[in-house]
Amino acid sequence: MGGTAVESLRELLRGEVTGPQDAGYDEARAIYNAMIDRRPAVIARCADTTDVRAVVRYARDTGMDLTVRGGGHSGGGLCLADGALMLDLSGLRWVRVDPESRTAVVGGGSRLGDLDHEAHGYGLATPAGIMSTTGVGGLTVGGGHGYLTRAYGLTADNLLAADVVLADGSFVRASADEHTDLFWALRGGGGNFGVVTAFTYALHPVDDVGLGVTLWDPQHIGAVLRWYREYLPAADEELYGFFATLTVPPGPPFPEEIHHRKMCGVVWCHTGATDEESLSKAFADVAEPAPPAFHFATPMPYPAVQSMFDELIPKGLQWYWRGDFFDRITDGAIDVHRTFLENIPTELSTMHLYPVDGAAHRPGPMDTAWAYRDAVWSGVIGGISPEPADAERIRDWAVNYWEALHPHSMGGAYVNFLGADEGQDRVRATYRGHYDRLAEVKRTYDPDNVFHHNQNIRPAEG
Repeated sequence: MGGTAVESLRELLRGEVTGPQDAGYDEARAIYNAMIDRRPAVIARCADTTDVRAVVRYARDTGMDLTVRGGGHSGGGLCLADGALMLDLSGLRWVRVDPESRTAVVGGGSRLGDLDHEAHGYGLATPAGIMSTTGVGGLTVGGGHGYLTRAYGLTADNLLAADVVLADGSFVRASADEHTDLFWALRGGGGNFGVVTAFTYALHPVDDVGLGVTLWDPQHIGAVLRWYREYLPAADEELYGFFATLTVPPGPPFPEEIHHRKMCGVVWCHTGATDEESLSKAFADVAEPAPPAFHFATPMPYPAVQSMFDELIPKGLQWYWRGDFFDRITDGAIDVHRTFLENIPTELSTMHLYPVDGAAHRPGPMDTAWAYRDAVWSGVIGGISPEPADAERIRDWAVNYWEALHPHSMGGAYVNFLGADEGQDRVRATYRGHYDRLAEVKRTYDPDNVFHHNQNIRPAEG
């Protein structure tokens, strides 16, 4: 079947088609998480929307299992399956910015860095993630949050329209005026409803921003978190700061005396403080919970902030992650964070609490498929290592950490932080009361569940 598919798809597509016998197959199937090692029957790297439609129709006509890869950052490797037809969107990598309307139209295979680079040329940006290598597609349809979220909302809140190839190979445009049920579902419902070949985003005036990094010794984690849980939600929405537990990486800007030490800290981004004097005022309170072991602040172009973790956490590492939403940081949760900071298994393993308040709280609870408008933080626990031998150790740490922390959570998670092995109950918890409505939209646009390699929403019966 795989050999026939390769031959047939090469006749149908403008883009490159790769099978297991072809040179470059292993490179073509590799995704961000090297813990995932699966062998698709054929990889179709689409060159345009017509190619995407042809691949979807071919999968339907032949009964081949279909997966869709955008940036390949799925922690659970949901874009990759043994024996499947992988629809690879990396050929649709382009950005067009209209500075007058402050909008950008972005190809479905683009990375965040592509959008950041092009929009920055006009002093514009939209909220989207914290790594430039992340694909726009999976991030956006999952909801999407990042450094600009407190100021400008979720990525999905800034989505104006989407060009979508449906499960029957047809093409539609979803927006506030067209296919409104689909547009609602795409803003947080994940990759359940079709293949988005282009996104249209609203942009905001963002040029240089103020980057800050503050680290404290681990014995101060209780004081820091009790300060942070009150300080950040009350702060101006121009200020963003995600809390982290980590091992300090060697290299700048960190001094050698703190290299390889376990710390807790906050990575700050300020859209209003963009010079040395204003940054000094903006971060005047960081010594309040305890004297920092390290504090660094500097103006920086927004794309540089977005890409500063790219080299630290490149493609090809072992990954296992779990997530949850939180509306408060309880004293019990602080005790859990303290325990697992002491037991970080590898130098890259970490825990982050990303703020999802501020402007992200302004849309109504029913406005989009994102079901946690009352969440204040989106947490993720990431076991990470370059060594395959560490796979079990980092997984156990992440799972044990999550199990200890989960009772202090809101019950569901950002869909892009769900593991592939967490089960349908976790998917339902992530969508709360939106699940049944999403299942109805799924029945309308994908009644046969063609797009099921995701955190799956099953079509409603009837």
